[in-house]
Amino acid sequence: MKIAIMGGTFNPIHIGHLISAEQVHDHFGFDIVIFVPAAIPPHKSGPDIIDPIHRYNMTALAIEGNPHFQISRIELERGGTSYTIDTVKEFKRRYGERSHIAWIIGSDLLPTLPTWKDYEELLEICQMIVTIRPGYEPKGVPEEILKKVTLFKITAVDISSSEIRRRVREGRSIKYLVPPKVEEYIRKHNLYREREI
Repeated sequence: MKIAIMGGTFNPIHIGHLISAEQVHDHFGFDIVIFVPAAIPPHKSGPDIIDPIHRYNMTALAIEGNPHFQISRIELERGGTSYTIDTVKEFKRRYGERSHIAWIIGSDLLPTLPTWKDYEELLEICQMIVTIRPGYEPKGVPEEILKKVTLFKITAVDISSSEIRRRVREGRSIKYLVPPKVEEYIRKHNLYREREI
């Protein structure tokens, strides 16, 4: 079993996340891509991070209709700070030690890897796929880490969750930046409007 995991805050999920996951699935031939919304992300905090249930619900809506996308509540059910190493070990336990587990991150997170809990062990038990845009140069990343990650070029899409939150707060359109059901969910639950970022 070849499993790719896309973990993250998903605050909110947007089409950049979906494009990355789809292109990783297509290129590497994974059986499934599992989206794992974090309960409490260790490297992000602040009032702009909405309740994990909302983030989970939006992610579930975003991946509807894609047969090789799944979603997991593993970090929500575990509670507390969501550490990647704990999640990878749990998926190894569920799918068997012989399963191939990969974790997908964006290039913006690559320099932070040395600050992740048990990152050296993580790089031993899990393939780390770093999605990069054309022309990306990994500056300031130790060579020993670059040797252990897989850089994968994806279609450049300049979208961020923070930009989407800002546009919502300013009353601007987010159409085509997020899937229609996610846009509808944000509007229905009045998310991101009263938060300072």
